Amino acid sequence: MLASAVLPRIVASPLARPSQPVETSCKALHNFATTRPVYRNLASALLKRCRALPLHGFQRLSDLSDQQLVEAVNQAIRLETAWLTRGPRPSTSSPYLNPAEGSSTNGARSWYKVISAPPNEEVDWLSPITSSYSLCATKSGKVVCWDVHRDECLAEWDPKERWELWKCRVEFEIRTVFFTMAKVLQRSFDDRVMEFVLMKLEFPEKKEPVFSELATFKTVGVVMNVFLLDPASCLLSAFIWVANSNTIGLYALLDWRKEEYVFIDTGIECSMSSNWSCILYKEQIVIHSEESDVAHQYFYPISVLQQYARPSSTASAFVPSISQRLAPITTMSAPFIFPPVTRSNSPVTIPDEEDPHHPPVQAPEDADAHAVDEVPAPDPEDEAGSVTVADANPFPYPPWYPESAHFVRQWWPTLSTVPRLSCTVVLLADHEPETHRTRYVLAQHYFKVPLIEPDELDQLPVAAAKAVEAARANGTATALVNGAPNGTASSSSSSSLSESPVEPDEWYGEVTPERPAKRRSAESSMMRLWYVSEPFEVVCVLDGMDDELDPDGGAERPRPLMAVDFGHAVWIEFAFPPEADREEEREEKRLRFVSFPPVTNDRDAMAYGGASTADSLEGIVRTLDVPDELDLDTVETINIDQSQGAIIISVRDGKIFILCYE
Repeated sequence: MLASAVLPRIVASPLARPSQPVETSCKALHNFATTRPVYRNLASALLKRCRALPLHGFQRLSDLSDQQLVEAVNQAIRLETAWLTRGPRPSTSSPYLNPAEGSSTNGARSWYKVISAPPNEEVDWLSPITSSYSLCATKSGKVVCWDVHRDECLAEWDPKERWELWKCRVEFEIRTVFFTMAKVLQRSFDDRVMEFVLMKLEFPEKKEPVFSELATFKTVGVVMNVFLLDPASCLLSAFIWVANSNTIGLYALLDWRKEEYVFIDTGIECSMSSNWSCILYKEQIVIHSEESDVAHQYFYPISVLQQYARPSSTASAFVPSISQRLAPITTMSAPFIFPPVTRSNSPVTIPDEEDPHHPPVQAPEDADAHAVDEVPAPDPEDEAGSVTVADANPFPYPPWYPESAHFVRQWWPTLSTVPRLSCTVVLLADHEPETHRTRYVLAQHYFKVPLIEPDELDQLPVAAAKAVEAARANGTATALVNGAPNGTASSSSSSSLSESPVEPDEWYGEVTPERPAKRRSAESSMMRLWYVSEPFEVVCVLDGMDDELDPDGGAERPRPLMAVDFGHAVWIEFAFPPEADREEEREEKRLRFVSFPPVTNDRDAMAYGGASTADSLEGIVRTLDVPDELDLDTVETINIDQSQGAIIISVRDGKIFILCYE
């Protein structure tokens, strides 16, 4: 009984080695350690840390045999440990190189694979769909499904005109990919009209994949983003900039099988320093907004939005319109947790622990240039002998602005007991007006919905905690008028809530110098920022806009060659810093990678890369090996598949490189 409780916890540590040493210590432990319940427990621990299991194709966890589960868990633990301690190295055992079904391995080299891009096409967007397929959108408007192992086209959608792929979502349980395509119908800026087509790509077992059209819809205004919230319930949303009020418009198809839409003005200000995402949570559409210092979540119950549904039409003259301004039903905010003021930055690049050719690199004396000089004295009443105050943002806006923001949800097969979390990686930029060069840094954090749980509100008034409880129960709370609470809320129908009226439904998890946050033995990873703070210069490619898609006349937009997955980021950068004088030095490029600590409540597990505490919140950047035949000057797109330890790169001469690491 003791072994069944303790052994899974030992092996489930974020930095634990695979369990073979424990298995081989004695026969009894070996027999126990390889049982399905133990490895299912280990798989659950990995998934709760938001580490994906390396499954083949559209495998589900329930499909795995005992031996397959053992191999998948051990491989995932090895990959997680290696990427946190020594960085990725070339691998020869990836499913991209060795497919499970024993199909051909055309284009395979020793540790990477080269496949063809769609012939006579320029790649506009590329993403892996399991380790067996890739989905590619071309600049002519085609969408192509490619067999990675046979290196051939399996299915193609060709609209015969220019469309852009905007959003893609994989549903493993039903072996289907959902995606949206868009084109501009009317070019005026404020009243831009766009048409979207919602598609699906099904992968029937033992049959070729099939494209099919699900719905079409139009939008008016500048579309900021589209979100496939829940294909099972046919739910889609979009953010649209409302120009005359500079606010966010929420457009939704509550059931894309019906000819109706919802379009409201939320009244939420649209700031150029904010990053936006949209999440479905307990029958509520949640607008998630992140500013430089704080994050906000705005809740709209679907039952409320349904009251503002309007009929749509497929007629060419039809254009949707805003029904009215509707403030969020519930609003919550929480500050980011910045590195402590006493922190010291880790080196920019730490060599592999087993590499004898590179001695440890010492951090420069001025490496902590962004830290706050004044450090508050420890609080003698605090058990730990120190106090964490609301530390200063090391990269505030201005001058640092978000060049690009990447929001990631767990896209991989998981278990029903694993909480749904999100990860944000923001590429922050600081443009030098004199040199016209731009410096970049990375900021990464995890968050959840809701931002703050009721048991985390010990610093907030009792009424605020009750408001959170009400929002979690059923989303019923006081409506806001112009962003302010409108009186008191009616009593909830939930019998678990207090009979006392809940006052505001707009509440905040604020940390101020007058009310500092105390350290706790178990600290959440949520809202805690990790950085790559040594400035670098990411390589950007210029995407030329087609006349039909660009209302402003063919302007080019820079796109950073960067990709993220949950807790990881990879990018191409100039090998020398932005201030390098010699132009020939700046032309050299390299492939860079960072792996951030996993999701955990264990403070010690948040420290990594040799740091003794979680106060070291500096990402350890690695330079990855690349094949000699891969010219980084010709890269068009880059992607990462953390489950298989692979980085997928397309180049201009019609090749796609799949680089496999371990």
